[in-house]
Amino acid sequence: MVNGEADRADGAPPDVSPTDSPRVPLRTVRPLGDLTTGRTRAARPKRRVKTEKPVPYTQHTDPVPGVTPSGELARHHAINYDLNPQRTPWVVEVLAAATPGLHFLTHRYDRTWWRGDAIAGLAVAAYLIPQVMAYSAIVGVPPVYGLYTALVALVIYALMGSSRVLSVGPESTIALLAGAAIAPLVGPDADPGRVIAMSAALSLLVAGWLLLARMFRLGVLADLLSQPLLVGYLAGAAILMVVGQLGKLTGTDVAGHSIIEQMRSFLTHLAATHPMTFYVAAATTGFIFLIHWVRPRWPAALIAVTCATIASAWLNLSDQGVRVVGEVPNGLPLPGLPLLSAGEWQSLALPALGVALLAYSDNMLAARGFPSPEIEGERPSERAVDPQVELVALGGVHAGVGLFGGFPVSSSGSRTALALSSRAHSQVYSLVAAGCVVLVLLVAGPLMSQLPQAALGAVVLYAATKLIKVGEVRRMWRFRRREVLLAGVTLVGTVWLGLLVGIGVAIAISLLEMAQRLARPKDAVLGRVPGLAGMHDTADYPDAETLPGLVIYRYEAPLFFANVGDLLRRAQRVVDKEFASYPQAPPRWFILNVEANTEVDITACDGLKDLYADLAAQGVRLGLVRLRQDLYVPLRKAGVVQLIGEDMLFPTLPVVEEAYVAWALAHPLPSQPAPEA
Repeated sequence: MVNGEADRADGAPPDVSPTDSPRVPLRTVRPLGDLTTGRTRAARPKRRVKTEKPVPYTQHTDPVPGVTPSGELARHHAINYDLNPQRTPWVVEVLAAATPGLHFLTHRYDRTWWRGDAIAGLAVAAYLIPQVMAYSAIVGVPPVYGLYTALVALVIYALMGSSRVLSVGPESTIALLAGAAIAPLVGPDADPGRVIAMSAALSLLVAGWLLLARMFRLGVLADLLSQPLLVGYLAGAAILMVVGQLGKLTGTDVAGHSIIEQMRSFLTHLAATHPMTFYVAAATTGFIFLIHWVRPRWPAALIAVTCATIASAWLNLSDQGVRVVGEVPNGLPLPGLPLLSAGEWQSLALPALGVALLAYSDNMLAARGFPSPEIEGERPSERAVDPQVELVALGGVHAGVGLFGGFPVSSSGSRTALALSSRAHSQVYSLVAAGCVVLVLLVAGPLMSQLPQAALGAVVLYAATKLIKVGEVRRMWRFRRREVLLAGVTLVGTVWLGLLVGIGVAIAISLLEMAQRLARPKDAVLGRVPGLAGMHDTADYPDAETLPGLVIYRYEAPLFFANVGDLLRRAQRVVDKEFASYPQAPPRWFILNVEANTEVDITACDGLKDLYADLAAQGVRLGLVRLRQDLYVPLRKAGVVQLIGEDMLFPTLPVVEEAYVAWALAHPLPSQPAPEA
């Protein structure tokens, strides 16, 4: 009797043999039976029988997980299903998502990394302290505010950043950009307090733009600057940095906002160069380059600045007309909002957008160039830097910097490379460097008062040389000379128009280049290659073959208003060449391979209709192959599918060839006899 047709008289399940019973999952065996007695619920006895023995089950020929060799179902321990979980407050979830660095330090930090992180922190601090003091001069604020900015940035990014090794703090290009944004608003003889308030307000506005970009998930903005444009922009920034420090290097008063005004002012006062100031600047610059050449791993800037400070105090250079830093306040800064008028905030809003864009782009480029060290058992994706998280982290850094009177920051490739070479594993090295900055602020103020400003100008000059990527220019020249031309145009635009306008020029050139590539993309006619599977570009294989009367054409770009006209022209040129080359076997089907056409607009749909009409006037049928659903829907809404016909839509290239062969056999040319099948 077949299993399941009837029950036995005693209420037990019918006998089942392995031959007449279909295999079913264990969870479906005896769905209504009692697992402890083997009886159905209808015939269950009143007295419940307790047993500890495993329940026998139907034998299976194949081994089943959880079933013993004797056919018995083995039990396992029950788990805690957490049926009433306690939800974490949303505030805690937001804070946890905003502080991935803190989560890593508290949950995954390995204490064996401490020695390497501590050494790396000391090395970075030795390099950072004179560097950030020099960058503060670019912005126009006292040197101590460079230390304030570095301290806040190091601590906040260590808690909020997604990179374990990126060194975030004052950076030369961003400092120059901030100074260029503030200078026209404060004038040449501005009060230092007003400049401090303007730089802090600029930082807060940068934070606002970054957090707004995170709300709209605009991390893609980091990709707007291509490598050639970035090389040209950094080279232009280096020239502007050097010109901006000419007054400190020569002891003259160089005025003007643009590079032309500054160069004219410098040449006018060149005869008034202070000899001792020039000697200090030249000696410090030469000493930095010498140390970097002989001992690249030594903190060249710190050693040179320390020697210049000692020489200044010993020789009383300030009495000889050499300008020094002067009094440096001891102690730590206190938070507060900058007191500015509504008009001043509004005037800084647009420059803050440019600073935010470049700071974030620089940060992401450095994060990609310096990946975190590998941890055993860690997936590569866990080391990747999240662009959206970095928007929040950099926004938080600028918010903190602005509250403590600092200026905009970004990541430093040189400091990050120094940390990695010193065996840093985590942001603990940044916390160690921040501790060194605190010690300097607490005890080293009087020692820095004799630091010559010419020495800080020499540090800026050294940093500017690092922005000129000669190796990248050579690489681009070997790859494609047009890349070098784009870099040169960006360089001239940055130097001639300034940093803020230079960013717009660089982005505009990048977008125009992208539009040009999309408007005039590569195309191909596909054919078969003997001995090679698939269909390939006939231009790449001279021995490629095509079917008579069939043209399979691929246009490798999204279709939109800027390139649909180019598509029509190129398609007609292909058809004309096919007519001229094979007058006895003219083109009859023109199949457009749309696998690379990921987008389409209404203008492109109208252009496809025009292509259909032009081909139909020549006796050629238009078809589409590799048409995906996300492209089929807009083409159907625009009426293109109805015009072409569903029968001329094909999923793959082999299907096209089979359909064409069958159609050509059924529709021979009038001047030719019908071919045999």
